[in-house]
Amino acid sequence: MILAEKIVLLRKMKGMSQEDLAEQLGVSRQSISKWEGAQTVPDLKRILSMAELFGVSTDTLLRDDMDLEEQLPAIPVTEETAAAATGYAAQEVPVLRQISIEEANEYLRMKNKSAGWIAIGVMLCILSPIVLMQLSAAQEVGYIALTENQAAGIGLVILMMMIGCAVGVFVYYGMKMKPYEYVQTEPIETAYGVSGMVTERIEKFNTAHTRDMIIGILLCVMSCIPIFVALIITEDDYALVTAVCVLLVLVAIGVMLIVRTNIIMDAMKALLEEGEFSRARKEESRRNEAIMGVYWSAWTVIYLAVSFLTKRWDMTWIIWPVAGVGCGLLAAILRVARSKE
Repeated sequence: MILAEKIVLLRKMKGMSQEDLAEQLGVSRQSISKWEGAQTVPDLKRILSMAELFGVSTDTLLRDDMDLEEQLPAIPVTEETAAAATGYAAQEVPVLRQISIEEANEYLRMKNKSAGWIAIGVMLCILSPIVLMQLSAAQEVGYIALTENQAAGIGLVILMMMIGCAVGVFVYYGMKMKPYEYVQTEPIETAYGVSGMVTERIEKFNTAHTRDMIIGILLCVMSCIPIFVALIITEDDYALVTAVCVLLVLVAIGVMLIVRTNIIMDAMKALLEEGEFSRARKEESRRNEAIMGVYWSAWTVIYLAVSFLTKRWDMTWIIWPVAGVGCGLLAAILRVARSKE
């Protein structure tokens, strides 16, 4: 049994994840992954630390001709880890998908490019009912010489064109990023230099990320101010509708900033397998994929049905923030349920 196999076996018998072992040894999780994949060899200091941690000799770790089983009785073994130890000899260390520094740079370049367009697509969806609302309100108070049907028809055509453009952007960049989908959904292994390059980019981007998040959140929070001002100074229905349109513009700009900066930041975190892109979360997302697909499809149907039936496009946009909160709640419920399995 070679060193890589011994590290995997001893780690599992200790009930430790790669992250746990990395924390104990003061290295990155990717270093552990490379050791276990026989791609690199730990230095002497780490070997000494592992020998002490696992309760075996350094000779046992380093010498391929020494039987690890002779040391196993000294290691606490539970029923679960005993099964892993017994069957490990017949297993192979899983080969992770490799990402070179060139691939990582191309992935980040594509993500940065798509982030702006996707953010614009989201903004178009939020802005789409504004023309319909303005035309309907103007026709009602006699500001324009259109019938009610004409105003509604023109507004709906523009609304659907804006949504169509947004959907086109989502589909186009979704297809463009399809070859890189594995970065955010599968366990990966990065080549030497990738982690350092991405960490440096995150440090440089943090200031802009924080700025855009603050501005975006403030715009969303303060978007109600035009409505309050309109209610204070006038009772004119057209003025109130215009205030709602200003609200949608502020929300659209705020959401655009938030979406763009988060897409860029998430792309870098995905390469480091941090936060929502850790291996545990990737597995969780894979298991939740079907449920989330049904969830968001149901909310889309609800949004369109309520909007067309009530014709209150100025109000029905609130369905999406509610759906977003519900999505987080659903994910938490599924996580708790699976932890009890």
